[in-house]
Amino acid sequence: HNERAMADKLVQRIKAGESIAQVSDAGTPAISDPGAVLVATAHAAGIAVVPVAGPSALATALSASGFTAPHSLFYGFLPPKSNQRREALEQLKQLPWISVFYEAPHRIADCLDDMQAVFGPEREAVLARELTKTFETIRRLPLGQLADWVKQDSNQQRGEAVLVIDAAPAVETTSIAEHD
Repeated sequence: HNERAMADKLVQRIKAGESIAQVSDAGTPAISDPGAVLVATAHAAGIAVVPVAGPSALATALSASGFTAPHSLFYGFLPPKSNQRREALEQLKQLPWISVFYEAPHRIADCLDDMQAVFGPEREAVLARELTKTFETIRRLPLGQLADWVKQDSNQQRGEAVLVIDAAPAVETTSIAEHD
């Protein structure tokens, strides 16, 4: 809620000779997490931005998914309301890429319901929750089964969640010449 004002203040401190480090306890800074405004403001002011590699829920979940499509799409957070979320998912359902989403714990069950309604209950998915923490969960199931499992286990509705959805199955096409 105060990213713009805080970014301006921090850039002024950097210009005054201070060093600033951006650290987040909720994920990698600036990837679906506060901080992108600070980085953009620093770039605009001609200040060098030096990232330090660290754990990323996106890369961790994707690497643990076992999906083999050669490309992936990082979406970040879907809209919070079901009808808007389903509209966004409709635009993605036929993509030949693995799709990666972040989701809030209080919306994970509803999000999985919307995903199975749009992508179908048989589309393979992975819930990667609380990655690198004590209660880490990585579970791969078809969306229908995953949605049911999350609803039945309230512990899976806690903490930070990443949903990895397998690429759309290839659509078989036949040419008119094949039917002659």
